[in-house]
Amino acid sequence: MSKIFTPTNQIRLTNVAIVRLKKGGKRFEIACYKNKVVSWRSKIEKDIDEVLQTHTVFTNVSKGQVAKKEDLIKIFGKEDQTEICKEILEKGELQVSDKERHSQIDSLFKDIATTVADKCVNPETKRPYPVSIIEKAMKDIHFSVNVNKSAKQQSLDVIPLIKKEIPLERAQMRVRILLHGKDARKIRDKAVKLAMNVEEENWEAGTANIICLIDPGSFRTLDEMIKTETKGSGQFELLNLKEMVEGEQAL
Repeated sequence: MSKIFTPTNQIRLTNVAIVRLKKGGKRFEIACYKNKVVSWRSKIEKDIDEVLQTHTVFTNVSKGQVAKKEDLIKIFGKEDQTEICKEILEKGELQVSDKERHSQIDSLFKDIATTVADKCVNPETKRPYPVSIIEKAMKDIHFSVNVNKSAKQQSLDVIPLIKKEIPLERAQMRVRILLHGKDARKIRDKAVKLAMNVEEENWEAGTANIICLIDPGSFRTLDEMIKTETKGSGQFELLNLKEMVEGEQAL
């Protein structure tokens, strides 16, 4: 499989991400797909074939120099290349250019802020914050992004810190949806797909009365969808907030 590193094919490796581990005084590298290293480390990606471009351990990926079998046995205590690749993947350092790193950090920063905005509300207004407000609060507390952790993991870390800057509460919204007319059931099916949990649902004379829990990030989408689909005849109202207890539900 290492033939992909021959000069004629090398230009195709535009999507390669190198993970490097220094061990026993030697350097070992593996060739991975970009964006998959962090997914593997955060347990999102579980298929090693989706992460590794080749199950080969190198001393230099760019030059296609493969590690010697005797070095692998001496330093790692085994010769199974896939298992050694997994160790390098776990403990090694992802090699990225400064430009790529800045781009990765900016993108992750926005993803974290978006996740917080989707899951939290301002307890004073009982409405979600715009992502820009969450981003500003993260900058104010000088939150440092960790490229080796997922946005979801880091959003849990940052919520308690943001609370020191702005009123913030991790919560779900309890809402009531009233639908009637010939399309009520079709609209109901679309609406409940955006809900986290349907607590009550009653049908009487063709009218649906639904009480459900939604994430704050779905509030505006659901509101607009009901207005559009029912041509203004449907009703959508916020009843109250259900505060999420720490550990009750993962983000």
